[in-house]
Amino acid sequence: MSSVKVKKVILGMSGGVDSSVAAHLLQTQGFYVEGLFMKNWEEDNGTEYCTAIRDLEDAQSACERFGIQLHIANFSAEYWDNVFAEFLLEYQRGRTPNPDVLCNREIKFNQFAHYAEMLGGDFIATGHYAMADTSHGEYRLMKALDRNKDQTYFLQAVPREQLRKCLFPLGDYRKPRVRELAVELGLANHDKKDSTGICFIGERRFADFLGNYIEDLPGPITDLQGRVLGEHPGLHYYTLGQRQGINLGGIRGRPDAPWYVVAKDVTPNVLVVSQDTCDLNGTWLRASQPNWLHEVTLPYECAAKIRYRQQDQRCTISQAADGQLLVRFRQPQRAIAPGQYVAFYTGDVLLGGARIEITDNGLRGQI
Repeated sequence: MSSVKVKKVILGMSGGVDSSVAAHLLQTQGFYVEGLFMKNWEEDNGTEYCTAIRDLEDAQSACERFGIQLHIANFSAEYWDNVFAEFLLEYQRGRTPNPDVLCNREIKFNQFAHYAEMLGGDFIATGHYAMADTSHGEYRLMKALDRNKDQTYFLQAVPREQLRKCLFPLGDYRKPRVRELAVELGLANHDKKDSTGICFIGERRFADFLGNYIEDLPGPITDLQGRVLGEHPGLHYYTLGQRQGINLGGIRGRPDAPWYVVAKDVTPNVLVVSQDTCDLNGTWLRASQPNWLHEVTLPYECAAKIRYRQQDQRCTISQAADGQLLVRFRQPQRAIAPGQYVAFYTGDVLLGGARIEITDNGLRGQI
């Protein structure tokens, strides 16, 4: 009889096709698998929104199919304190937050990891499209085989020690093959749509949702020269590069062309717009709270992404006088948004990332 201990994996089960197929793949690799369904959002009255009830049913169905136990944990309080409160504060500052990056750092690879330890898990696993590599004697987080689904951008803020404990069974699979496997395995959620956007908003309009938590403060809409063109209902309803919803039209002396948000000036509560898309372009940014997954000596030339699914952009990272990172791009970047995150890569390896603080698009900040 073999004395080799079977490793126990606690898999984050969302009810989607990815985590369901991941359960099967982990079992075929010889792991003992248990699932964990995380409840991360409740309305003020304690009710669930979005598709949480249906998602739980799908997660339970998949676990029954594979004969694995499903645990349920409620992290809604932790999500509110560590993710949603920051989400609201960033909007009030006139910035554009990324709750998915924060959720991975604070919930999925922090609260989840601690809970998995209590369940006796040797590893945690998720349905993220990413690959972990240790073949070179060190841990490297790498882009997934399916570049269209690669989710390493959202994992940039997770500390390396937390990632070391995580398995990514879908890293070398393409999404069409994952759906094919789901059909072959008889999973009821094989044709379930991928989740998009912020789950707790559900089917509601984003503007309506924000209006429940942030007070509207109307103010002027101006061009870059400070000329007033109209009025906005509140800066939190707009993001850099936005074209829809500005509601400016038929202005005398102006061409019949779309307007774009190029800056949000919070102190005077001004929304700045332009009809020239070149005013959206920036060539540098400064970023704080760097999280390095790989040793880097600055200055360093590499590639970067300022948003999910963006093509790699060549850049040079150096240290600014105040300790922040200064990132200069070879080519101008469209609508670099403070509050978002920049991820750094060398080839397929994720080096780390940082939160964008200021840039030179729009109001032309100072380095």
